[in-house]
Amino acid sequence: MEFTLKRTVQVLVFLIFAAAVSQPLYTALYLGAPDVDRGWLWGLEALIFVLMAAFAGSALAQSKRYSLGFSAIAMSAVLNVVQVGVGLTMFGPFREASQASEALAPAAGAVVAFSFMVYNAAKILLGLAALVFGMAKMNEGAKVLGGITVAIGAVAMIANTLSMALGRGFSGDLPLAGGSGVLATVLLALCLSVALKDD
Repeated sequence: MEFTLKRTVQVLVFLIFAAAVSQPLYTALYLGAPDVDRGWLWGLEALIFVLMAAFAGSALAQSKRYSLGFSAIAMSAVLNVVQVGVGLTMFGPFREASQASEALAPAAGAVVAFSFMVYNAAKILLGLAALVFGMAKMNEGAKVLGGITVAIGAVAMIANTLSMALGRGFSGDLPLAGGSGVLATVLLALCLSVALKDD
């Protein structure tokens, strides 16, 4: 099977939607059923992000006009693999160690903080990709979808930058950084159709 830019972008859109759905699902399980093992979902996310990195990298190599957007998607996927990897391999052992010895609590907190910093960096990149493809969609004539995508992409970039700089509690109980990042991801997927004409 030949992976033309069109086919590559179609697969990428599916992967981006899958990633966007997995995050609210994880949050719902965390809040509604905290005793349910969520390791399988993190493993699935890791696979999605690995494939997303590959397909976005392939699109980056094939695209004539949207290299910045595809680069941002590919790099965000790589960062998300790191973030999921930290969660899968380090959260449990550091939590257990901190429960056994209070002196290790700061180290456990640092691991969680690092994971969220990587998460925020990935969301900044997805916000940038939303800006790129949102503007392209506006130029194509879809002013409403493109304009909303640009606006949400900008909010995601700003909110996640503030979360990195000021900490996760900068917006109080409002999940501004994560929520805007997920919404920007969905809108990005909707706008990626502009790249199909670049083939």
